Amino acid sequence: MVFSRKPSLADLNKGSQNTMVSYLGIEFTAIGDDFLEATMPVNDKTKQPMGLLHGGANVVLAETLGSVAASLTVDRGQGVVGLEINANHVKGVRSGLVRGITQPIHLGKSTQIWEIKIFNEANQLSCVSRLTMAILNHS
Repeated sequence: MVFSRKPSLADLNKGSQNTMVSYLGIEFTAIGDDFLEATMPVNDKTKQPMGLLHGGANVVLAETLGSVAASLTVDRGQGVVGLEINANHVKGVRSGLVRGITQPIHLGKSTQIWEIKIFNEANQLSCVSRLTMAILNHS
């Protein structure tokens, strides 16, 4: 298990209230020993003018998943912040829900790397992202 603590999905969703995460309709749906999963609706809040899921919305979902997952791996008294994120948009999505899942690639003492894959409702890969996190010690 990579997580040092494993909150309930209800706690994760409650912690996102009144943030961009809740505004876009992102909802945590599963947590396992080495992954975190969430969904996001494809609607007027997340589409670009041409009717497709906005690439920036994909990145918000990806960074949300990776950041929250990273925060669950560190000790109390430590925090995490994003250093870099990239995204490859491989398939457009016009409606429904997308599902993102993150798993760690590297869990170091000062940095972490998380891979996030986003799928459409047909379970086709729509975006793949990589997030690098820095671990901070609060003293």
